[in-house]
Amino acid sequence: MLANSPSPITHIGRLLRSSTQQFVFSCRVPHPEVPQFGSFVRAPIQQNHSEVIGLISNIVVTDDPMVKEMAAAAEHYSDETFEALVLDQRQRLNISIEATVLAVGYRRDDKYIQALPPQPPVTLDKIHSCAPEEIRAFTAQLDFLRLIINATEAPSDELMATAISVAADTRPAADRQNYLKRAGRECARLLARDLTRLENLLRRIQP
Repeated sequence: MLANSPSPITHIGRLLRSSTQQFVFSCRVPHPEVPQFGSFVRAPIQQNHSEVIGLISNIVVTDDPMVKEMAAAAEHYSDETFEALVLDQRQRLNISIEATVLAVGYRRDDKYIQALPPQPPVTLDKIHSCAPEEIRAFTAQLDFLRLIINATEAPSDELMATAISVAADTRPAADRQNYLKRAGRECARLLARDLTRLENLLRRIQP
């Protein structure tokens, strides 16, 4: 197990499939830790000796035959009755969600490495949300931004803006603005040849 790991957090889902660059996990709603776009999550790798760190890059509500039947029959009910049926369906059957995660680094012992992990996580492993102190420690360096920019299967600009904002929010108020400025400078270095893209991104993360 990892040394000095943070206090355990209720896991938010189980792994469905994975590769070195990304992985997909499933969870159900209602759930206390419903995934959100741009959230930092972690999963065990290398027989629990390391953890891959990733960003939720896409969320899909999966198909459900019962939902199809209810949608087709909606016009036969009053709005009040149908809303009651929807609430009952969500509480009894739950809603299955699949979240895709872009790998942006990993943790080995007490060291964070901002590069693709040596191995992907294994099917049915638990996925956890990263605690604020984990996000703060991981994002102290900004090399992970390059992995987001180069991602071809994720909305990279939106994901990067959200990730930077999430990372900034884990810092004390006095440090938040400085972090956003530092992240902005790194984005300017990485996108120096794409000024339109850079301008749109800086507008999103401006202090």
